[in-house]
Amino acid sequence: MTIAAELVEGDLELSSRILSASNATFLAHIGEVSVVYKPISGERPLWDFPDGNLAHREVAAYAVSEAFGWNIAPPTWLRDGPLGPGMVQLWQDTDPAQEAVTLVATNGMPDEGWCHVFDGLDERDRPVSLIHEDSAALRRMAVFDIVVNNADRKGGHVLEMAGGHRHGVDHGLTFHTDHKLRTVLWGWLGQDLTAEELDGVTRVRSALTGELGETLAELLTDTEVAVLAGRCDALLRRRQFPAPRGDMPAIPWPPF
Repeated sequence: MTIAAELVEGDLELSSRILSASNATFLAHIGEVSVVYKPISGERPLWDFPDGNLAHREVAAYAVSEAFGWNIAPPTWLRDGPLGPGMVQLWQDTDPAQEAVTLVATNGMPDEGWCHVFDGLDERDRPVSLIHEDSAALRRMAVFDIVVNNADRKGGHVLEMAGGHRHGVDHGLTFHTDHKLRTVLWGWLGQDLTAEELDGVTRVRSALTGELGETLAELLTDTEVAVLAGRCDALLRRRQFPAPRGDMPAIPWPPF
């Protein structure tokens, strides 16, 4: 998707700060269009990701989302703003009546339409289970996360849209060359990928030799792009949702 010139060049005015975000994140507007603005100057240093380029990774994730053709990441671009250059993303109005990822009492697991992820205890030491819906839209997001190596797919990073569509947001912790997949979407572990899901991965892999590869070359290192291609190849060989591996936690904390 080509970002309209007025969204790249128009005045960006802050409305409020989103305090729940770990990095400086603002609700803003460009004319009548509501957006999320994350200035690079507000990025908190991390031990395992380079400083000052989380915004670039968010834009790279949008480019990969577009190559998939699944409309997972909302339109995202780099531009200047009141606090300097950063990432800007179209604001999404979600459907508060829906929950794609949630906690239920361990003995209250729905009979169908949901996947179980893990059991634990809530703040009152009551047994609870983390579950997510078993939907094609959320499966596509899980495939996207495998390909971009998303290290931070919290439940709150899944946006439930009217009509059943699911957007994914907060993609700064992506494209690491080491395995970093941390997600709440483990419910399809070991299941075969569908033909549609395999076709999506194939589109991304093919696009890396063309326009997508050129776009990512301006946002990521050559090694990160090469490892991205390797993840696509591995997924196309195995044709299944992978299992957690390595010493790092498989689920981000907090999970919501």
